[in-house]
Amino acid sequence: MREPLVHFLLLAALVFAAYGLVTGQQSATGTIDVTQAKIEQLAGLFAKTWQRPPTAEELKGLIDDYVKEEVYVREALRMGLDANDAVIRKRLRLKMEFLNSAEAEASPPTEAQLQAYLDSHPDTFRQAPRVSFEQVYINPQKHEPDASAAAKALLGPLRKDANYAATAGDPTLLPAAMPLTDQRGIAEVFGDDFAAEVTNIVPGQWQGPITSDIGLHLVKVNERVPGSLPALKDIRPAVEREWMNDHRNVVEQQRFDDLLKRYKVIVEPLSADGSPSK
Repeated sequence: MREPLVHFLLLAALVFAAYGLVTGQQSATGTIDVTQAKIEQLAGLFAKTWQRPPTAEELKGLIDDYVKEEVYVREALRMGLDANDAVIRKRLRLKMEFLNSAEAEASPPTEAQLQAYLDSHPDTFRQAPRVSFEQVYINPQKHEPDASAAAKALLGPLRKDANYAATAGDPTLLPAAMPLTDQRGIAEVFGDDFAAEVTNIVPGQWQGPITSDIGLHLVKVNERVPGSLPALKDIRPAVEREWMNDHRNVVEQQRFDDLLKRYKVIVEPLSADGSPSK
């Protein structure tokens, strides 16, 4: 009698006994209509899982299981077993939100709507300035006590000979050249300080040294593309995705506001410390 499982079984038996006294043990009535569409759905789910259609016996088992589930669900709802169940409440809310999402996605945006969205949210889609550059690394530990002076001594040869960069400097795993990349992308490789400085260098000539997380660098910026707002045709998928997210939120809020009008909400006042009043 001390086992928790025994207590649970006894409590369950009492619940069903009490329910039987109240309802007179009347069973739920109604028709369970297993339509052809439902049968095709069951068979389709089976085929998707097992990569083959069900046999006649397996299909009968699927139908029997569906009927069993339907009976239990209807009886559970009739008995009120869904009440105050956090899991069921969460699933029902998710289903309602899914219906709202489906309603929002049923009407795709027009080109005019996407263009208007792009025009009203330029900062969301604006491309940051990008630069392409070459770099020569100077390891401070190999050029003590004045690595900066050693780096500056390389500027002359680099500016005179376009091929000198291939052999100049110290070995490093960092790339010798970067294609057009924005400041965030450069920072991921070279660090924030390096990225902030290199994106402001005038293209065309070796300059430096500038500091990264691991040492010093001489840099030649080859191209600098200023930030710009792309045309809709160039970023349409991104604009449509953001438009749909906002549209889905608007539709869901409107739908909720309409449903909320059907209810009178009473919230009991809180105590002075913000806890529920007793």
